[in-house]
Amino acid sequence: MIPYDDIASALAALTSGVPHLTANLANASAFLWEQLDRLNWAGFYLAEGDKLVLGPFQGRPACIEIPLGRGVCGTAAKEDRTIVVPDVHEFPGHIACDCASVSEIVIPLHAHGRVVGVLDIDSPFPARFTEDDRQGLEKAARALERELEDLFA
Repeated sequence: MIPYDDIASALAALTSGVPHLTANLANASAFLWEQLDRLNWAGFYLAEGDKLVLGPFQGRPACIEIPLGRGVCGTAAKEDRTIVVPDVHEFPGHIACDCASVSEIVIPLHAHGRVVGVLDIDSPFPARFTEDDRQGLEKAARALERELEDLFA
């Protein structure tokens, strides 16, 4: 089992007191990339109006803009809920940024009472993300939110 309590604490420590959103999210994506196995993408999309825009990530080049309500990321942001997808090819309206992705988890990020982006993690393996992963990654996202809230406009 992945030590998600340690991951959440490490993310909080890594970003605490650093006044640069992009640098914090870049380090967070790199840290998650190194801590989690069987991934092909780990990063962030940030809310801008009625779309999400690509933020810092690890992995292959990705979609630049995703409309709210479209694909896994846009749906998670619009509905403000974590979405775990065992097989992205069966998700209605899936946007294939990386054709190697098979499963995905997307966690909304909040600041000032609203969704400001999402943490998006993909795997080339089916059903890679479990309920433990969902709970652990939500805990990690909450730790990032607490440290970074003042950096979101």
